[in-house]
Amino acid sequence: MADIPFDQRDGFIWFNGELVPWADAKVHVLTHGLHYASCVFEGERVYGGEIFKLREHTERLFYSAETLGFEIPYTIAEIDEACRKAVAAQNIVDGYVRPFAWRGSEMMGVSAQNNKINVAVASWEWPSYFDPEERKKGIRVDMAEYRRPSPETIPCHAKAAGLYMICTLSKHAAEKKGYADALMLDYRGLVAEMTGANVFFIKDDVLHTPTPDCFLDGITRRTVMDLARKRGYEIVERQIKPGELTDFSECFITGSAAEVTAVSEIGPYKFRPSDITFNLMADYTAEVQPKVSTA
Repeated sequence: MADIPFDQRDGFIWFNGELVPWADAKVHVLTHGLHYASCVFEGERVYGGEIFKLREHTERLFYSAETLGFEIPYTIAEIDEACRKAVAAQNIVDGYVRPFAWRGSEMMGVSAQNNKINVAVASWEWPSYFDPEERKKGIRVDMAEYRRPSPETIPCHAKAAGLYMICTLSKHAAEKKGYADALMLDYRGLVAEMTGANVFFIKDDVLHTPTPDCFLDGITRRTVMDLARKRGYEIVERQIKPGELTDFSECFITGSAAEVTAVSEIGPYKFRPSDITFNLMADYTAEVQPKVSTA
């Protein structure tokens, strides 16, 4: 299934209020979302048939749409249910969910005040984002050329399609050099995030993570921080300079796709995954698994 192009797969996609055959979920080539990136989306994981933190993801989808100046023509509860229907229609037990909303093709130009807002939800099987063994020993990461822009230049806290252009460019460049991902700095030259995940560093049993003032404060990031506090780990959110990376002993990344993944190197900086990283990997795995009722 992983080798089948996404436009050639079987099943159903929830599209503007109903489940339609996968092959029929189409939009016109002059869709505003394609030309001007007026599209917002979420990436959600399914574990044991249940979508992890579905409501938080749906609420962020609505926030992103509002930030881009359009209104999703459904309620939060209706989109929650659409996600569940998409998962059920595909018989997904462990996989991925992609709800997204975009401006249609009624107007073509920068201004698109009268364009219809379309919404769709697709779901598919998706194993670990990185190789399971590589996740434990630590992925190799390059330094990205592009930087996260200032919040005065982009809607940085929306999960919007246009914000990922530099992520794709950076990840492609890293993969060409044999790396798994790339670390992006921000407009000030401070450590920001990976191309699609937040980052944590460890020094003397204390977790350090960049303040998310110009990039997403990820749902997985917040989940892992809660798990760390339950273990009694100290967490420091602060500005981190690239030169400080030489002082950290461990590094890991977090995201709905990446889950919790160890990092062994970032450019010239080396790390050795150890107890804190492994504990939080195990805690996150336990957290996302559906809880079995004992009643």
